[in-house]
Amino acid sequence: MRAELSDEIVTIKIQEDSQRAISLNQKSSFGKLEDDVLELSLVEAFYLMEHGRLKIYQKDKKLEENVIREIIKEKGVYGKYLVYRDLKNRGYIIKTGFKYGSEFRLYKRGKSPGEGHSDFLVKVVYENYDISVLNFSSYVRVAHGVNKSLLLAVVDDDEDITYYEIEWTRP
Repeated sequence: MRAELSDEIVTIKIQEDSQRAISLNQKSSFGKLEDDVLELSLVEAFYLMEHGRLKIYQKDKKLEENVIREIIKEKGVYGKYLVYRDLKNRGYIIKTGFKYGSEFRLYKRGKSPGEGHSDFLVKVVYENYDISVLNFSSYVRVAHGVNKSLLLAVVDDDEDITYYEIEWTRP
């Protein structure tokens, strides 16, 4: 399937590949359908590209995987991509968590956005990341306030990921 990169958004024109593009959104929960276009984040598009399901172009020039990987690194979202890929490979449905101040909303396996609410907010940090207690507390508070657990994904220098499930408790 062919897609076009513009800034940090990758788009697939529905008219050109309607069935597969609609299936990506409705069956696999990738991206967002807007009018006659499926919009994918750079992270989603790179995942699809790595799995041979998408070819990404910019101004009629086909981009190779290493070029997209470098763009993701330059934009500072490579750790986010590593967590996305890991969770997606484990069978989870992943949507943006932007309005909750996190990277992702995560649906348990077998659940999808149209069938209920997400169960987790996922916050991605690096092992050498300094986080203040106030910021950490706010992540937990927001998750609790919207009836979700916080999943802290810690990416180390070897690109390994350790997950911590954090819940708010009353002392």
